[in-house]
Amino acid sequence: MIDYRKILALSFDQISQRTISASTGHARNTVSDVIQRAAKLNVTSLNDTMTNVWLEEYLYPEKQPIEKGYCPVDWEYVHKELQKKHVTLKLLHHEYAIAAKEAKKIPYAYRTFAEKYGHYARKFKLTMPLKRKPGEILEVDWAGATLSIQDRATGEDLTAYVFVAALPYSQMMYVEAFLDMTSANWLTAHIHAFDYFGGVTETLVPDNLKTGVIKAKREESVLNEAYRELADHYRTVIVPSRVQKPKDKPSAEGSVGHASRQIIAALRNIQCFHINELNQHIVEKLEEINTTDFQKRPGTRKSVFEEEEKSTLQQLPPTRFKMTEWKTAKVQLNYHIQVERMYYSVPYEYARESVDIRLTTDLIEVYFKETRIASHKRLKGNVGQYSTNIDHMPDHHRSYVEHNPENSSKWAATIGPCTEKYVAYILENHVEKKALQILNTLQNLTKKYAVEELEQAILLRCLKSHLTHPIRF
Repeated sequence: MIDYRKILALSFDQISQRTISASTGHARNTVSDVIQRAAKLNVTSLNDTMTNVWLEEYLYPEKQPIEKGYCPVDWEYVHKELQKKHVTLKLLHHEYAIAAKEAKKIPYAYRTFAEKYGHYARKFKLTMPLKRKPGEILEVDWAGATLSIQDRATGEDLTAYVFVAALPYSQMMYVEAFLDMTSANWLTAHIHAFDYFGGVTETLVPDNLKTGVIKAKREESVLNEAYRELADHYRTVIVPSRVQKPKDKPSAEGSVGHASRQIIAALRNIQCFHINELNQHIVEKLEEINTTDFQKRPGTRKSVFEEEEKSTLQQLPPTRFKMTEWKTAKVQLNYHIQVERMYYSVPYEYARESVDIRLTTDLIEVYFKETRIASHKRLKGNVGQYSTNIDHMPDHHRSYVEHNPENSSKWAATIGPCTEKYVAYILENHVEKKALQILNTLQNLTKKYAVEELEQAILLRCLKSHLTHPIRF
């Protein structure tokens, strides 16, 4: 039997094929063929499980005997098909069984089929693990290393934080720098990444960051509300990596390291005066990384992405996600909440309650236990402004606010022409506060007398006084 282990061990030690041939007693053609097959299958090291029998099965599968009468299986095809969305081993066995019967051969039972694939896959994963399906996951993280830009005005160095997104299947990356790691920039980075890839994956796997995850739990993490809204808008699902389980997110961790070495380290001495200028340099380096040939697989990140993964991504929605921010506040006794030193009303029944506030560029929405109770146009300009909806007031406050000259005139018009003329006379001949006191007394008479009686009484009084002085009731 060929001593595959010795041939490969000597080859990995950079021993020439001529010397290996002399040492093992095998022909040089045999030595060359073993080394070439190992290189093609990415066997770069040996371990205790890789015996000569194992290596022969792996390097020369065509030499393995096939049970008499059974239809052979192309395990490489099976393995590649399993990387596709929604493809299962059960489905592939069903297709194999149909093909075997058409070829008038005996198909393996599903249990045997699964066992044989498991044997093949265990060997396959030693050299080229394919753990993810295309378009399935986007892994995201902030890089630990940072860059900097210089403030032109002060000469101060400002820290730039680097966001990294990676597709595990193709290893395609997106990288962008920001001046802080706030929730707004976290969401913006995701939007830009989706635009860069031209689509959305089924799942997002972030680290347990405060910008995306409020509280990490073993069973289920509590997500930042704005982050959840972004996921809903792009029809994807957020599955945070488990606490202290970095293997949940190996591609992002690997891409962060790669970005740190190839981008952050390469740009450490670049002097930039604006974040956009820094990001332009990052784009150039990113393009270089995504178009560089893989060392252990054919193609580049970009070519694998465009040929195999891009078509599996979900389409982008017709409109971009509208940035939102969530805050909490306590309703004051005057049934207003304070948001960024501006004041907005809510129904007075919620005084002293804590409410959630959803902020967009132009709108503020107030929620109590997931029910929207108020909305206002966002106030801008001088601080301390009030936006008050009269319907949010209790009745006595509303009556006070609504008791003004304009509403008094409207009320008088509903009583009759004489009342309307009389009210106009009072407003013209008294200061506003005094006139409103008189008119309040007048309006209260409608609680005791009918509208017709009030109109008739005012008419008689006006005739007697000829409108020379206000009438007292």
